[in-house]
Amino acid sequence: MDWYLGQSRFTDPGTQSSWLDDVPRDLPALRRAASELVFHYWAQGDITRHGFPASRGEEIDLRYASDMFARLRELDPAPPGSPRSPVHRIVGCCRDFTVLFVAMARHHGLPARARVGFASYLVPGWYLDHVVAEVWSPDGWRLVEPQLPDDFPGIDVLDVPRDRFLVGADAWTAARSGDLDPSRLVVSPDLDVPFLRGLPYARHNLVLDLAALNKHEMILWDLWGDLDDAAVLAPESIARADELAEAMSGADLEQLRTLFEAEDVRVPPVIRSVTPPGRLPVEVVLR
Repeated sequence: MDWYLGQSRFTDPGTQSSWLDDVPRDLPALRRAASELVFHYWAQGDITRHGFPASRGEEIDLRYASDMFARLRELDPAPPGSPRSPVHRIVGCCRDFTVLFVAMARHHGLPARARVGFASYLVPGWYLDHVVAEVWSPDGWRLVEPQLPDDFPGIDVLDVPRDRFLVGADAWTAARSGDLDPSRLVVSPDLDVPFLRGLPYARHNLVLDLAALNKHEMILWDLWGDLDDAAVLAPESIARADELAEAMSGADLEQLRTLFEAEDVRVPPVIRSVTPPGRLPVEVVLR
């Protein structure tokens, strides 16, 4: 698992690396520290009602851990793990909790990676678009929930059951086989945007999960290759997603890297990104 000990270009803390030296090294403390670094831009309500100026909503597009840690340090110089008021956290989403956790875990010698999929424990009856971490343990990869508090009801945040968080391939396969109603896969139950529900978004998260397994921890509204915001998938797109999901299930690192070499899923130097709520796509040149 040495490859997952190394930082990616997205998780690399860069010049902020020394700031992480004093972060507690044990897994529960690392997870708890990550859970206090981000204020979710919509799950916790309108940010302006919590003391944030509206302009800070732009922080949701922070892509690189080095920039996130720099902003956090600017807001409060105390290192992660110290008490931090909500307005001294960056405005972001589940992906950002996970990127910061993975960055800190790798910094302290824990093999870790991000996983993109759907969680059933956020809103009863629904599988919500979500990103968590995986940490290597003597028993294999363990799902770790970096966003939620220690006492979140119904799950162990340090060992999330695989039937409560479905990684990209598992969600796609369950929806295609009929084991899971695709309409239950959503960004939010009350968000009536066809692309953000069902098979189109399951395919989106399948590709983002493959990217994350290859240490490309993308923003959830990124688009590249064959990814788009179409509300209905073409038959060839469904067939390709079937193929990817089958190949990803149980694949080792070499196989995952080979899958990621395909032009339709490999992250190119320039991508498109559609910042919510539904802005026009913009081109982003990756570092």
